[in-house]
Amino acid sequence: MADGLTRNGDATPIDMLPGIVRRTLNEGAHTTLCELRMDPGSHVPAHTHPHEQTGYLASGRFRFRLGDTWMELSAGDSWCVPGGVEHEVEVIEASIAIDVFSPVREEYRDPKHPLAPSAP
Repeated sequence: MADGLTRNGDATPIDMLPGIVRRTLNEGAHTTLCELRMDPGSHVPAHTHPHEQTGYLASGRFRFRLGDTWMELSAGDSWCVPGGVEHEVEVIEASIAIDVFSPVREEYRDPKHPLAPSAP
């Protein structure tokens, strides 16, 4: 990842929650790019974080709560969670989601890779 290029298989799989595996695919000076593979019936409990989170559902189907609003999302759908807004996910069928966080999620850094080079 130090050169800005990462193969999916080189990213460390992290058992984030039961049935949910996260890989930090890349990061820059201001963003973190993550892939989440989620099994049917898994759940990301209600939480907040200071990071803006923009995501895309590459495959599968889940229910996403953003604030007080629930919506069922399918492959091709997306979301944007402002920092500090409570959200959660209930996975309906096997899913792959891609999330971008800003600023960088320090706790999501891949332990196998040195820090990405800073932007000029």
